[in-house]
Amino acid sequence: MSFISVRNLIVDFKRVDEDGKEVLATRAIDGVSLDIEKGSFVAVVGMNGSGKSTLAKCLNGLIVPTSGEVVVDGMNTTDESKIWDVRKRIAMVFQNPDNQIVSSIVEDDVAFGPENLGVDPDEIRKRVDEALQRVDMYDCKDKGAHMLSGGQKQRIAIAGAVAMRPECIVFDEPTAMLDPRGRQQVLEIIRDLNANGITAVLITHYMEEAMQADRIIVMKDGKIFSDSTPNELFSNVELIESAGLEMPTRLALKNAKPGRSISVENVKTGTVLEKNVPVRNGLKVQNLRYVYNSGMPGETVAIDDMSFDIAEGSICGVIGHTGSGKSTMLQHLNGLLKPNEGEVYVGETCITDGKTKLVDIRRKVGLVFQYPEYQLFEETVAKDVAFGPKNLGITGDELDETVKKSIEIVGLNYDKIKDASPFELSGGMKRRVAIAGVIAMKPKILILDEPTAGLDPRAHREVLKMVRNIHEEMGITIIFVSHNMRDIAEMSDKVLVINKGKLMMEGTPREVFARKDELESVGLTVPEVRTIMAELKDKYPQINENILTLDEAVKELEKHNIKL
Repeated sequence: MSFISVRNLIVDFKRVDEDGKEVLATRAIDGVSLDIEKGSFVAVVGMNGSGKSTLAKCLNGLIVPTSGEVVVDGMNTTDESKIWDVRKRIAMVFQNPDNQIVSSIVEDDVAFGPENLGVDPDEIRKRVDEALQRVDMYDCKDKGAHMLSGGQKQRIAIAGAVAMRPECIVFDEPTAMLDPRGRQQVLEIIRDLNANGITAVLITHYMEEAMQADRIIVMKDGKIFSDSTPNELFSNVELIESAGLEMPTRLALKNAKPGRSISVENVKTGTVLEKNVPVRNGLKVQNLRYVYNSGMPGETVAIDDMSFDIAEGSICGVIGHTGSGKSTMLQHLNGLLKPNEGEVYVGETCITDGKTKLVDIRRKVGLVFQYPEYQLFEETVAKDVAFGPKNLGITGDELDETVKKSIEIVGLNYDKIKDASPFELSGGMKRRVAIAGVIAMKPKILILDEPTAGLDPRAHREVLKMVRNIHEEMGITIIFVSHNMRDIAEMSDKVLVINKGKLMMEGTPREVFARKDELESVGLTVPEVRTIMAELKDKYPQINENILTLDEAVKELEKHNIKL
């Protein structure tokens, strides 16, 4: 008998129409049936809006089905008298640990779940210690949760789930917001938990993560599109593509066909990465230093004597592990933070001398935060995009033209979308609208902080294509922050590597990623294709291992008549 049994599951989300009546907004789950065996490791993949997260929340009764049923260890999730017993058996770990951590001290947070289940205090103490040791966070038990890195917070969220002693843990995109080191640590914990008998259900967009499961369920339009082993799934290239997903890098390289581009929209390749960029500075940072809680017991040096320049009209990639100082540095570039020491120049204008008005800084430098769709608030797309330029004094026909052009630059149809509610759009479209609202202010520099975070592979590619289009259409300088090394390699003219508040290295993508060992020593990685080529060089010494894109790798292997 299966541990989890789902039968004919339907989940409808309603909205209230103009007459105050409830009407169907979307059918998130449409007739899903499946069984999950105890002790198994199941990955669930699919595009944004495919129903993955809704299905996950149905498994422990966070969402009650419109029809059909979910039965956990013989208990129906619609039976209110059994719901706590269901949640004792199935715990949840969500994408953003900040949304799950409820206590200020680490050990108190881990104790929260068992306390709600009525566990004896002595038993809670034992469980908390064991759970923290299991995720290698015991030494942090007395720390403030707010002081932890993103990866550490996610491990605390997992410890909170483990402390409830569940038989199954559902992980809903637990690595989407993490740097490479944090992602690897979380996956190791999931594998260890599963090896010790806990059933694992992993919702993910990363195909390399899904490959580690025993079974992969592909969702599309609220239905099960495929249900198979990793080997079966990844031998079917057409199915992968029709589901809006992508092959893991190693398999993509193995199955590549000559002459076919397999990089992300072939954004930048080969010689373009080495091009001579303009010498005129778009942005210059000199001896920047910033201290949080200066002069107080919790004083922390976040930026320490940082200097760099970014050429006008270029795309500069920024990488660094969580807590390295990237976000603090970015907030100096448009005046959100004022440095303790040092200067920031946009063109010839020093924006840190206290003489430049904030409104003029924001006009020069547009900053798009991670998950910018959370910033949407107007009732229509056009009104939301118009908000920024309107505050800058742009009105009338000029405002209308600015809004129209900004929406079209991000790849959306102005006439079809201008009157739509931004809240009813897909995740990828919301992100485009939010970015359109920033570029509508016509900045000279556009900062994008993790613009592809949390997106499915298809939306991910579309956002990268959009960034290239903005760069080509507007000719502005772009600063592109990402934990995805392939994106950095394919998008950037120059890369900045930040570690512990300092500029660790800078150069072209090829120069930076050639220093693989140094990057890995600070918890970063190189594009996986670079790692694969380094491995192949041991067997084929004649090949060039300093390869950054799949297209380059295919050409290099063809050049030496090497087949994988």
